[in-house]
Amino acid sequence: MLYDAYQIQRDLTATPVALARLWSGWLDGLPRQWSDQPLLRQMSAAWRVAGRARLTHERPSFGVESVTTGGAVLPVSQEMVAATPFASLIRFSVPARNVRRPQVLLVTALAGHFSTLLRGTIAALVADHDVYATDWHNARDVPLAAGDFGLDEYIDHIIAFLERIGPGAHAVAVCQPCPATLAATALMAEAGNPARPRSLTLMAGPVDTRINPTPVNDLAHSQPLEWFERNVVTTVPGRYPGAGRRVYPGFLQVSAFMSMNLSRHIGQHVRLYDHLVHGRSNEARAITDFYDEYLAVLDMPAEFYLQTVDRVFQRHLLPKGELTWRDQPVRPEAIVDTSLLSVEGEKDDICGQGQTMAAHDLCRGLKRVRKRHHLQPGVGHYGVFSGSRWEQQIYPVVRNFIQANDA
Repeated sequence: MLYDAYQIQRDLTATPVALARLWSGWLDGLPRQWSDQPLLRQMSAAWRVAGRARLTHERPSFGVESVTTGGAVLPVSQEMVAATPFASLIRFSVPARNVRRPQVLLVTALAGHFSTLLRGTIAALVADHDVYATDWHNARDVPLAAGDFGLDEYIDHIIAFLERIGPGAHAVAVCQPCPATLAATALMAEAGNPARPRSLTLMAGPVDTRINPTPVNDLAHSQPLEWFERNVVTTVPGRYPGAGRRVYPGFLQVSAFMSMNLSRHIGQHVRLYDHLVHGRSNEARAITDFYDEYLAVLDMPAEFYLQTVDRVFQRHLLPKGELTWRDQPVRPEAIVDTSLLSVEGEKDDICGQGQTMAAHDLCRGLKRVRKRHHLQPGVGHYGVFSGSRWEQQIYPVVRNFIQANDA
């Protein structure tokens, strides 16, 4: 019923939103002597802001088309090299040169947004690496015949994608997939899998959420698991390919995140209106580009969402040594030759300080010389993997770590 109600609301608001976009476009198309009138500029800005007040469910483009490396601007090619019903493996590369480029698997989050949210992460990495990124599919588009998708299947995908890349690759996990990527690396190490990563970089991820819990962690503990299943899990309506699949819908997750900083989001749209009125197109574009991505949402398979809440946020199975994968114990201490880098942000209000660094204590079989931790001053959660601090201060640490372990 929840998804049906949301769909009805979208259907009812489709016409007003379309009209708002039509009116703003019409006003912008008036002759300059008219469109520059203060009242008309205010009306155009108001209609444009109103026309953007809507979630989308289509994956945006990654938009990584070129990169500057070695003083040259090179085109970036993008190709899908593997796919399952639930995810694709996308390769980003530049024309081959006489320089060996380390291969990196970027494991993205399956958490309400599309993997394109990490375009800035990819754009930095591809300057020096051959990058492969997980591109998770919208669960409402996956037919029931494809089966369930839980935490075990998520780990399956990480292992399979590393095997597809081949021996010698490096893994970089951002946010939510950090525990699963650590688990996959441990399982591959114990099995002697030749495709286990040479290095593992965990960035702002909830390895042990008992440490410095944040409001997100508190929310996961605020109710028993059954409450989440009753109140935030719903069924995909019949109009979509995944009809009948149980999901945690993206519109709920993004609404929850926005409510945590509602005043900031309202303030940004007030600023957008002001920029549009006064013709500050660059400032307005920065805001609209962010919300084009932020308001593009995907649905998560219910079993993956509930198992993540249960095993990672409520019962803390990995740091307690109790996590299993297909009934096999996950033993991080089995990792002995995959170097480990953890990265955290000083002001991260989603993944508290120490939660990612906890991986070092779990990897007891790894020599200290193979471990490194980086705490970035002055950044919040998203600043760990996007923006100027990521590009200028964090990425060089990640790049140097990968290169040092690529021999």
